[in-house]
Amino acid sequence: MRTPSLLLLGITALISVSTLLMGIAFTQGGRQAPPGKVVGLNSEALSVSNLKRSIKFYKMIGFTVVGNANPRWLKDEGENRLYDTPGAMSRTAALTMATTASGKPFTLYLREYKNVDRGARVDFPARDASSCHLGVLVPEADALWERMKTAGLLRALSWDSKLVRMPGQNSGGIAYIMDPDGFNIEIIGVRVPSAPGAQQSSDQPTLHHLGISVLNSGKSMTFYGGLLGGKFPEALPKWVSGDNYDAAVGGHGYVIRLINGTFPETAASPSEMRFELVEYQKPNRQEIPDYRISDVAVSCAGFQVDGLDATYARLKSAGIPAWSKAGIVQKKDGTRAVVVRDPDVGAFVELFEKPGK
Repeated sequence: MRTPSLLLLGITALISVSTLLMGIAFTQGGRQAPPGKVVGLNSEALSVSNLKRSIKFYKMIGFTVVGNANPRWLKDEGENRLYDTPGAMSRTAALTMATTASGKPFTLYLREYKNVDRGARVDFPARDASSCHLGVLVPEADALWERMKTAGLLRALSWDSKLVRMPGQNSGGIAYIMDPDGFNIEIIGVRVPSAPGAQQSSDQPTLHHLGISVLNSGKSMTFYGGLLGGKFPEALPKWVSGDNYDAAVGGHGYVIRLINGTFPETAASPSEMRFELVEYQKPNRQEIPDYRISDVAVSCAGFQVDGLDATYARLKSAGIPAWSKAGIVQKKDGTRAVVVRDPDVGAFVELFEKPGK
């Protein structure tokens, strides 16, 4: 799925911290398309095989558990309709991490299923289309690296399982690692000033971006930008290559394009969070094996919307496939939601509207 990502974006891949966080020329996409619109990027949900083990991993890289770390198994018919998991039982833990852009918490839901056919994308290669990742900015990346090795939790994709130093760095660097199920995390080992109003010091890890490896950047930008309202560059960035890119993902000879879009953060609008599309000039595979939202290591991005009915109608008119066979589903707390799939690589996207909207 990816590449050394945002830190490497720049004129020659020799990127400074200021460039990492700097805005570029964006188009508004469908941001103002009435009557339904996306309010912001709210969360990421991830299907895991062992909740306790996954919580241990994500706490190690800087996430904080919110509420019960050992939730009960539940059979929620509404959620089973939403996620097309008939008869399944599940349990979900919520974790948060402050974002790099605003310092406000972003939620990661870890969900374990049983009584459902659980396919797996365990160790699905980071470079393959439809793979998703979280980009985590880690100021003390070397210390984290050693702690993970000591705890037996480090599964690095990078060359020699090391952080890849960028030009001018004598500590930190970039590398992809995998969680216990093979979902990918990009470690961005640089130090930046704390976001205004941040609730933690600049030494703490922050969530920098969500990313996805795509086959067709034009089709992906039409969906995430034109239909969901994300901002993307007016002109596509140039193809780039080199050892720094290959080393971070453990590959050789890749030519890639990093397309950095943004969405408002639901918890901190108008602050915007990076949403990264990674395109390979010669992808490892053109055909994407079928997968379900309940499969191990599959994720789903959550977007809060105003006007869910209108938003969903617009997506259906554009031919966007729905995963929720029942269409819009009302949850127990009154939230209405629907899951759709992006038209390029089939990634899952949950659109939800809070009660009273």
